[in-house]
Amino acid sequence: MKRQKHKPKRNTGQRANRQPSAEAQPSAEGPKNAAGRRDLLRKVASGGLVLAAVGGVGWYFVGEVRATIREEDLSRIGNGIPTVVQIHDPQCPTCRALQREVRDALEAFDSGELQYLVANIRTDEGRGLANAHGVGHVTLLLLDGDGERRDVLAGPNSAAYLESAFRQHIAASGV
Repeated sequence: MKRQKHKPKRNTGQRANRQPSAEAQPSAEGPKNAAGRRDLLRKVASGGLVLAAVGGVGWYFVGEVRATIREEDLSRIGNGIPTVVQIHDPQCPTCRALQREVRDALEAFDSGELQYLVANIRTDEGRGLANAHGVGHVTLLLLDGDGERRDVLAGPNSAAYLESAFRQHIAASGV
């Protein structure tokens, strides 16, 4: 025969009327500590998300700086790749708008198909290139792979127009 489990009997004597001992009473600090821990964990988690977001933005800006440095390297003219050189004033809103349109148009091309460079007219090198070609800012110079000027696009243009002009430039350059 199996042994049956019995429930412990409830103490009905004097001990039953007593207050529970201090060990059995819930601590007044317990819920505060639990809430404090929860708040701390929320802050740590939020801080981690903020750090991750800031880190991502930081890496984005590092990439932007690298791209800008590469774009401003005018020594790449004549390296065998047809080139678009923007004569650019970074303080000119029309120049910045043209730059956005050019970058949008360039998304349709492979990396070795066409290169994009920026001649900042606030630098000696950029101003020298603009003067050598007799152009001002808000201008695109279309150069062949040898660095010879093939066309000039002056003023703001849409990305669709620029993509078409760049395709014609590549075809004329024989690439």
